[in-house]
Amino acid sequence: MGQNSNQDPLHGITLKTVVTRLVEKYGWEELGQRIRINCFTSDPSINSSLKFLRRTPWAREKVEALYLESHWPVEDSHQ
Repeated sequence: MGQNSNQDPLHGITLKTVVTRLVEKYGWEELGQRIRINCFTSDPSINSSLKFLRRTPWAREKVEALYLESHWPVEDSHQ
């Protein structure tokens, strides 16, 4: 079977984790400036953002791209 060819850098990271970490790092205001979508600028919440991002592929791609561009500490606790 060998190695899995899955090279997805977000493998195992939930959308909720992505949004939560971005909000913790940037805050809603800066996040809304970086990615111009209403769920980040108009009465933002994690749950409303998750609903929107799950239904809107282009917005989710932007959020995931920002997450990947951001520098996060390596978590090595699962090995």
